[in-house]
Amino acid sequence: MTATRGDAGFRARLLAERWERVLGDPDDPDNVFSAARCAELDEREEFPADMCAALDAAGLPAAYVPTRYGGELADYDEALAIMRTVARRDLTVAVAHGKTYLGAVCAWVGADPVQAKELAGLILRGGVVSWGLTERDHGSDLLAGEVTARPTAAGYVLSGEKWLINNATRADRVCALARTDPAGGPRGFTLLLVDKHRTGRGAGGYRTLPKVLTHGIRGADISGIAFDEAEVPASATIGAPGSGLEIVLKGLQLTRTLCASLSLGAGDHAVRLGLDFLNSRGLYGRTLAQLPQARQTMGRAIAGLLAAEAVGVVAGRAIHTCAGELATSSAVTKYLVPTLVGESIAGIGRLLGARAYLKGTHAQALFQKVERDHRIVGLFDGSTVVNLHALVNQFGLLARGYRRGLADEAGPAVAATLTEPLPAFDPGRLSLAPTKGSGLVAGVTSMLKVSALPPPTAALAAEVLSATHELHDELAAHRPTSLAVSPQAFALAERYAACYAAAAALRLWSHNHRWVAAAAAPRDAALWRDGLWLDACLRLLLARIRPGREQGFRGDPDSDEAFDRLVTLATESAGDRVGPPLSLLPAPARVPDEEAS
Repeated sequence: MTATRGDAGFRARLLAERWERVLGDPDDPDNVFSAARCAELDEREEFPADMCAALDAAGLPAAYVPTRYGGELADYDEALAIMRTVARRDLTVAVAHGKTYLGAVCAWVGADPVQAKELAGLILRGGVVSWGLTERDHGSDLLAGEVTARPTAAGYVLSGEKWLINNATRADRVCALARTDPAGGPRGFTLLLVDKHRTGRGAGGYRTLPKVLTHGIRGADISGIAFDEAEVPASATIGAPGSGLEIVLKGLQLTRTLCASLSLGAGDHAVRLGLDFLNSRGLYGRTLAQLPQARQTMGRAIAGLLAAEAVGVVAGRAIHTCAGELATSSAVTKYLVPTLVGESIAGIGRLLGARAYLKGTHAQALFQKVERDHRIVGLFDGSTVVNLHALVNQFGLLARGYRRGLADEAGPAVAATLTEPLPAFDPGRLSLAPTKGSGLVAGVTSMLKVSALPPPTAALAAEVLSATHELHDELAAHRPTSLAVSPQAFALAERYAACYAAAAALRLWSHNHRWVAAAAAPRDAALWRDGLWLDACLRLLLARIRPGREQGFRGDPDSDEAFDRLVTLATESAGDRVGPPLSLLPAPARVPDEEAS
C-alpha cells in the first residue's frame, strides 16, 4: 500500500516537509534561515525582518486565513504542522510571524463576512495584525482592563495603553479589547480592529511603546501601544458591542491549541541538538550514547516530546470534530504541552552540562537559545496557572459528563484517526464550557475493550483507566470556593491533564497502528510497532496521574527498555539536520512524485 496525494493520514507530514524545503539547509551560511543567522540575530536582539519577508514571499500568510476568505487554512492540524516546522528552525521567527494569526483569530470567530474578507485580503498581501489584550497592571485579568472605548455618533474614542503586545510596533492593525461599559463585567467589553494607518500617530491617535527586553525570543517585537483619544469608526467593531470578552475567550481556545506547535518545534530542535551531542561526546572511553544513564535521560526527553505531540495532534484535529469541548482540550494543551517539552529540554540540558551554557563550544550555542526561547511559550495566551484554573472551573462538568456518559464519542474518534478527513471548522460550535464533559477521556473505557494492545502496554493502559475512574471521583467530590483556589485543586487539574494526554495517546495508537504498519516509512513504522512510543509515553504520564507510581515499574525488566529503544530509533536520523528526530505523524513509504518535487 502506498500513499496518494489525497491520503489524509500523510498530508500534514508532507506539508511540513514541503516547508522544510522552503527553509533550506540550516548549515548553508548563505541561507537566510541558517542556524548561524538565527544565532547572530539572537545575539544582537534584532528582529528577523529578512526571515519574515522570506516567509511572506513563500506564501505563509495564506496559512493564517481560512479558505472561506480566500486563504489556505482548511485543517488546523496542518496549520500546526507548518508552524511546528518554522519553530523547529527558530522559535523567534515563528512567534514574530505567526502572531498575525493570533491577531486575526477574533475576526475568524466573530466578525461579519465583509469585515473578515477585508482583513483576509490585508493578511494575504503581507499585512501584520497584532492582538491587544494585556495591560501593564492587569496581565491576564481581562475583566480589569482599563483601556476604554467611549461611544460616539461615528463609532468610538479609544484611550489607554496595551502592554507586552507582540508586533504592536510593526502591525498594520491592532485587535484591541476595550471597556465600553464603565461598570465592566462580562458584557462590558468590545473588540475593535484598529487601523493604525487610518488612526495616525500622536494626539488623537496612537503612539507605540518601547521594545521590552526579554531573556528569550530576544529579537521579537514585544512592546505596546497607547491610544490618546483615538477616533475609531463603528465599522471597526468585531461582533456586537459588549461581546468582546466572549469572542476573545473562544479565540483563545484556538490559539492555545496552536501554541502547541511552538513547543513541539522547540522540542524537536532541542532533541536534535541532544542527539548530536550524545553521539559525538566522548566520556570514559565511550560516547555518551553508549552510557545507560545518558540514554535513559535522552529516551525520557524523547518520550516527553512524543506525549506532547499526541496531545497537540489530537487537540488540533478536535478543533474540527469536538469544537464544543475546546474549553477543556485547549486548556490541557496550553498547560501540558509546554510543561512536558520544558521538562524534556531541561533533561537534555543536564546531558549537555556546561556546554548548555557556554558560547562557541557546541552547535553555535543554539541549545541555550532554544531553552530561553521556549520558556516564554508557557506565558502566551494564558499562563500555566490560568489554564489550570480554567480546568478547575470545569471539574463539575467533567465529572458529571464522565459518570453519565453524556459526551460525544464519535468526534474524538475522528480526531484521533489520522486517515479520516476532517469536517470544516464551524466557529458557531465553540462553547465557553464543556457542558457534556470530555468525549476523548470518557470514551477510553469502551475503546480499550476492542483494542489489541501488546501485553506490557495493556497493563499500563489498564492502570490509566483505573486512575481515570478514581480521578473523576475526586473531581466530583471537589467543592469550589469563592476564595483562592487551593493547591490541591491545582494538583487535581495537573493530574486531569495527564489523564487527557494518556487518553489521546491510547486513542491515537489504537486508531492508527495498523495503517502505519502497512503504509508508513520503515522508521516511522518501527516507532509504532509493538506499541513502542505508547509504552514509553504511558510510563511517563502515569507518574503524573499517580505521582510516584512509576516507581512500581522499577522491578519490571521492560521499564527502561522503551526509552532505550527510542534513542536507538532516533539516532538513525541524527545526521539529518532537518525534520523531527521522531514524530507520530508518519511519512509514507513512498513519497508521490508530485509531493517530492
